[in-house]
Amino acid sequence: MDSTKAPELPRVLLLLSGKRKCGKDFLADALLKRLGPNRAQIVRISEPIKRHWADEMGLDLGALLGDGAYKERYRKQMIEWSDARRREDYGVFCRAACRTIDREICIVSDVRRKTDVRFFRETYGPARLRTVRIEASESVRGARGWTFQAGIDDVQSECDLDDGGPWDLLLKNEHADGADELLARIEKLILD
Repeated sequence: MDSTKAPELPRVLLLLSGKRKCGKDFLADALLKRLGPNRAQIVRISEPIKRHWADEMGLDLGALLGDGAYKERYRKQMIEWSDARRREDYGVFCRAACRTIDREICIVSDVRRKTDVRFFRETYGPARLRTVRIEASESVRGARGWTFQAGIDDVQSECDLDDGGPWDLLLKNEHADGADELLARIEKLILD
């Protein structure tokens, strides 16, 4: 993308950040249902990474894009490979993911690095960005299937945005029955 002229779409980019199993994908999917697919879409920075990995290694892309054990088997290798690509071009995966944007509202469900935020700020301008940090305690994340893994949970892909604020919105996603309130707060942020 030409960084001197920002694309017309989207009108708003919602950048969701948070640790593994904090509920980013769940909230992104639920928000898309509320807003409707004619108005909004989800873009995942990890999709081009997983697509390459699936092609290169002969893996099941659908399973890599999912939220199961299959993806977790390859997570560390994908992180290491993608970090090497980012050292050559920090925006390579953001740029690839953005090629599919064709809606008024774009929900980026997996912002993990300061360079991700930098790419969106430089490409689309700060006025269009809404940044949301989603947090959940380790015990809640553990109940959702998370276990600490050295080389995954203590590296840049999980920790770079720990001090990346200020956020437009900081959400505590601790209770399954609290999703409607969280979604209403996100919706207000992007529609106001």
